Amino acid sequence: MSDLRRLTRQLAEGGSPSPEAEARTLLSHVTGVPLDRLFLVGELSEQQQATLMAATRRRLAGEPVQHITGEVWFRHARLRVGPGVFVPRPETELLAGWAIDQLGDTHGRVVVELCAGSGAISRSIADEAPGHHQYAVEISETALTFARENLAGTDVDLRPGDMADAFHDLDSKVDLLVVNPPYVPLPTRVSAEVHHDPAAAVFGGEDGLDAVRVVAEVAARLLRAGGVLGCEHDESHPEAVRGLFERAGLTRVETHADLVGRPRYTTAVAG
Repeated sequence: MSDLRRLTRQLAEGGSPSPEAEARTLLSHVTGVPLDRLFLVGELSEQQQATLMAATRRRLAGEPVQHITGEVWFRHARLRVGPGVFVPRPETELLAGWAIDQLGDTHGRVVVELCAGSGAISRSIADEAPGHHQYAVEISETALTFARENLAGTDVDLRPGDMADAFHDLDSKVDLLVVNPPYVPLPTRVSAEVHHDPAAAVFGGEDGLDAVRVVAEVAARLLRAGGVLGCEHDESHPEAVRGLFERAGLTRVETHADLVGRPRYTTAVAG
């Protein structure tokens, strides 16, 4: 395990926010040994050493670990990711969990994900709350390539296009609408890792609310009476998002915190 200790130290000195976890992920990727079996890893071969060194250089240069390994875990699903698609973050798992809880033990509900990106939320719903009519839309061709791979084997109807014009065939028929839109205000300084995500999937205009405004309009169009919406947003946005949803005619608008207490997503009900 000397390689793990050395790699952890290198990543820590390079400013990694979680050096041991990243070191374990890179070592697992290079050796093909699962994380919970890394204690079995002995001396690395010359080829493995070279591969690990190359991966470490990429990480120290600011490239996300997920781009180096080509995958990310989201809830219980292993997803393919890479340049050109937004890497789903742990906080979005809370929004996905909320959506799954809304479905409960029911079946046959109409579920729509806007701004699907890698398809992380839709995949989680398909795995953990099966038996519904699922739809998703994504405008980026590159992201669609990843989403198609991640949603392969599910019954999710994944469509290309702009969420503003999507699913007119489902107007007033949707039971659950969920979305993690681009919401970072343009003036915000973001980490080097975020710069590896597509800007269109990160930034939501000067105030960060451009996409959320569209979400409010689409929700008012798609949701049936009693249908529910869950939308992630910036921690500076809860009041603004609640106002947008209320002006769109939605009710029971409520903001939910993430694991460190920051306002992270807002839910609402169609009247």
